[in-house]
Amino acid sequence: MKLKWRMKQGALLVVIAVFAGFSFIEQEEALFVNASEEITEAEFTENATLEEKLAVILENEMLDGTVTGISVKHADTGQLLFSQDGDIRLHPASNMKLLTSAAALDTLGADYRFSTEVLTDGAQKGNILHGNLYIKGKGDPTLLKTDLDQFATDLKDQGISKIKGDLVGDDTWYDDVRLSEDLNWSDEPFYTGAQISALTLSPNDDYDAGTVIIQVSTKEEVGGKAEVTVSPETDYVTIENNTEMVPAGELKDISIEREHGSNKIIIEGTMPVEGSNSRSWVSVWEPTGYATDVFRKALEEQGITFIGKSEERFEATPVDANLLTSKESMPLKELLIPFMKLSNNGHGEVLTKEMGKVVHNEGSWDKGIEVMEEVVTELGVNPDTILLRDGSGMSHKNMIPANDLAQLLYAAQEKSWFPVFQHALPIAGEQERFVGGTLRNRMTSEPAKGNVTAKTGSLTGVSTLSGYVTTADGEDLVFSIMINNYLGSSGNIQEVEDSIATSIAGHEF
Repeated sequence: MKLKWRMKQGALLVVIAVFAGFSFIEQEEALFVNASEEITEAEFTENATLEEKLAVILENEMLDGTVTGISVKHADTGQLLFSQDGDIRLHPASNMKLLTSAAALDTLGADYRFSTEVLTDGAQKGNILHGNLYIKGKGDPTLLKTDLDQFATDLKDQGISKIKGDLVGDDTWYDDVRLSEDLNWSDEPFYTGAQISALTLSPNDDYDAGTVIIQVSTKEEVGGKAEVTVSPETDYVTIENNTEMVPAGELKDISIEREHGSNKIIIEGTMPVEGSNSRSWVSVWEPTGYATDVFRKALEEQGITFIGKSEERFEATPVDANLLTSKESMPLKELLIPFMKLSNNGHGEVLTKEMGKVVHNEGSWDKGIEVMEEVVTELGVNPDTILLRDGSGMSHKNMIPANDLAQLLYAAQEKSWFPVFQHALPIAGEQERFVGGTLRNRMTSEPAKGNVTAKTGSLTGVSTLSGYVTTADGEDLVFSIMINNYLGSSGNIQEVEDSIATSIAGHEF
């Protein structure tokens, strides 16, 4: 007897049982070839409900032993169209950045800017500044070496060539807690776990604040050490070069890692002649000193020197200090592009502390998270079913159900800042780095390419994808996919996520 697609329960279980043994890895075609003499792939694609399609995908053996929360809502009405374990609290990984971005836009505004100031408590006499020179950070994660060069040029243009006083780094805009309480110690040497300071520096326009770029380059002779460069140039980190040059054609095996609790960066391994460069973004220990050290070098490059018994130290700027020069960051609406597209963890933590500073006059994780909870509650997230521990998603203690994450995405559409929020999300299959972001190499074919706009998330055992999609018949939907406790390849799990998003994109109601 021909199976009727609209039959419930028993009939659906039969379909799922038939398809369950097939892996949904490459394309949907593999699921349906020879699955039944009566049911064809075309019939399934044309007649199956969204629930039936997703049920088949979710039988993938890669999900065995996982907890997989799925929520799909209509973007116009908020109607829940599909849910599997949608009310189970799960770890969001970098989907946490959706909450941080929404709260920051709502609290700070799309045009909000960070600032950095250079001040003095002394007075200029001739070409000598008699007094201390303060560089006061107010959280800007986009501060670059070129900005410090401009500060130095500004002082030179004011006629200053000597400073009789100390160079003081002021990071008191935020508290002095550098790492969120749940960050694994094994993560902190790397750019994904960089320390948070109100005075920090980024090595390039990805704006990975609090890091330096270490590059290991080949040489023409066998037997010596590979060449190592640090960008920006700084004496704040020390390099232990344990590399060895080996003949062309041999294996390149280079490791770059900062010693835990110090600024010693150890580089080991073999580099072949004619080998390709190795590059790594390495976090620094106590980034306030890093920014201050690079600023001193910028001053020296402009011929500005410290005289007398000058020191570098760290304390608050006096309230009556005179402003010499300053710089404002790009607005928040532009900062959200590298934050969300590239999933920049440091930006999430800076925004969290900045919200605490602006609302409660305390730049801390505790106060910032209070602000985030208030905003997401206003967006319909149930405060009794979430646990927020940071702004980046690096914590394995963050918890939120998929239904609540989908609710946030739905409610955000009514906010004036929503176009900025949506524009910052990665777009499937778009190769431009600051467009496709972390989705640029995923879902590279229609109907998902250029259609699925979503935030990715990845931690050990956790993979998530949440955002917006338009179906084949023009229905706008929001969705959240949260897969926890998986083992094995993250790529396989991402293919399951992509299959779900692609199935939604190709669906006709």
